[in-house]
Amino acid sequence: MEAEQTPQEKTSRVPRKSLSKVKRHWMTLSFVFGFIIDNITLNRVDQLFDNFILASYVLLAMIALLLLYASASHKIQGRKGELARKYAPLLVQFAFGGLLSGMLIFYGRSGAWAQTWPFMTVILLAIYGNETIKDRASRLIYNLAILFIGLFSYTVLVIPVFTGWMGPWVFVGSGLLALFVMYQFVQLLLRIVPNFMAMQMRSIVFTLGTIFCTFNFLYFANIIPPIPLSLKDVGIYHSVVRIGDSIYELKYEAGRWFEPFKNSDDTYHAQANDQIFCFAQVFAPTKLATDIVHVWEFKNPDTGEWEEHASLPYSISGGRSDGFRGYTLIKNYTDGKWRCSVETTRGQVLGRETFVIDSTQAPRELVTQER
Repeated sequence: MEAEQTPQEKTSRVPRKSLSKVKRHWMTLSFVFGFIIDNITLNRVDQLFDNFILASYVLLAMIALLLLYASASHKIQGRKGELARKYAPLLVQFAFGGLLSGMLIFYGRSGAWAQTWPFMTVILLAIYGNETIKDRASRLIYNLAILFIGLFSYTVLVIPVFTGWMGPWVFVGSGLLALFVMYQFVQLLLRIVPNFMAMQMRSIVFTLGTIFCTFNFLYFANIIPPIPLSLKDVGIYHSVVRIGDSIYELKYEAGRWFEPFKNSDDTYHAQANDQIFCFAQVFAPTKLATDIVHVWEFKNPDTGEWEEHASLPYSISGGRSDGFRGYTLIKNYTDGKWRCSVETTRGQVLGRETFVIDSTQAPRELVTQER
């Protein structure tokens, strides 16, 4: 006859069960922890500390993967091998989480959030893979895929920061550099687990080649945002006047009682001979100088399509933490829905402001703000 458990034994089983559930998802928790660290520490893509953090994630992921497979193949034995088998997967997932979240932070700042869906998809797939992929072969492909995605994303982000150049050839060259580094890493794995790697080599080549081609397609289709640029602010104003070398004076209609945080015009009440201004602050790394375009469009009420009204470029230079400030204006317009998009010369969208022009009512009192 089975002995009845004491209350102390029953209560002790509760934390053990809870701990067991946590251990089941420890790699995903480590992955998420990398996200949290990035959101606390990362600030500017051209700062040495930020690049040290991101480069450390890449290096940590590579070292942890080498330790993991070296211990699994018993190239590392004894107590060291046991520790590597136990903790290397944790380090791998922490590095992946930190690297991918860092890319999401900087790529998200670089363009409209709707354009960062490739990275959101990658992150969701990575978390899903952590929970579902169990067999060694699939896990190897998964690890190499996530590593290459993070490495590729970081390389095409950091090369323009250090060189001061951006454009198609820089992107392709940066991608080839990431591919070369990944090739060397695969060669190291071949030395550690030659038979296992040889069995999976076709899948590895196909996976890495697909990622490389996909990134290039997304870039030339203008789906990847214009890294390393980022839009700090954009708004529509009644007046923009530069005062001295460092101050812009902006005027917009005062908000109503339920608009306490209004700082630009979402509805522009136009009067005769008014000029409509689009003011933007675009961050660029210190060495980088490039051209920005304000694309003014109105929505055709008959077709519902956006039609270009004007495309007005100007040059920016990097280094200012709040972003390079610039503006364009239009004089000829009609009532209706409009938008001003801040783009690169290739048509990559950093962000946009949508507003309505209404000339049937007089503007409210104008507020002056200095930037």
